[in-house]
Amino acid sequence: MTRLIDLASICKSKNAGPFDLTIDVIFNSRSLFDRVAATGILNATLFAKLYNVKESDVLFTPYPAANAFKATLPRLYSAGSFGDRDVYGAQQHAPILNVDIPD
Repeated sequence: MTRLIDLASICKSKNAGPFDLTIDVIFNSRSLFDRVAATGILNATLFAKLYNVKESDVLFTPYPAANAFKATLPRLYSAGSFGDRDVYGAQQHAPILNVDIPD
């Protein structure tokens, strides 16, 4: 097993408006992207579980042309509201970093 953080060249999050969050996972090569895609580990179900949202609320998109996966999901707190600790959504990618990818 290899952690996603050790395979992805970029793993970032950002606001997709005040109520949604987008997480991007990008790989340096098509072979790494294909390797991770073949496992089926990265999917809407995983993001829903990690971010405590309904699976039906997760828009998960593999984007092979960019060697990337994108997940857009609702924020638990809208940007800038009481309880929000990351107004830009820039530090919300941490839960995905330690996901194990089979070798």
